[in-house]
Amino acid sequence: MSKSVLYHNPGCSKSRGALEILRDRGVEFEIVEYLNDPLDRTALGRLVDLLPGAPADLVRTDKHFASLGLDPDAHQSRESVVELLHDHPRLMQRPVFVRGGRAVIARPSEKVLDLL
Repeated sequence: MSKSVLYHNPGCSKSRGALEILRDRGVEFEIVEYLNDPLDRTALGRLVDLLPGAPADLVRTDKHFASLGLDPDAHQSRESVVELLHDHPRLMQRPVFVRGGRAVIARPSEKVLDLL
């Protein structure tokens, strides 16, 4: 089985919830605190490719996004999402759980169960 990874932000309640669910079920996984250890473009591209749905789903279009003066329509393609998240890792949806060649954005936290 391939390695399981939780891309985690300890300041996020959904991320902490996913972490708790995985630990409660005894799942072995690596924790990557992506704000402390940002992903490079290659890793971001792989993550986008593993997620179902549009690449833009991985982008948080929150207050921080707006404060940067960004246009959501300009960040729809794989390449633009990778560049945006490389430059602004804080804008990555969290948590993201990867297991068995698949990934989910665990919002709500229980979405990690989709890969168990």
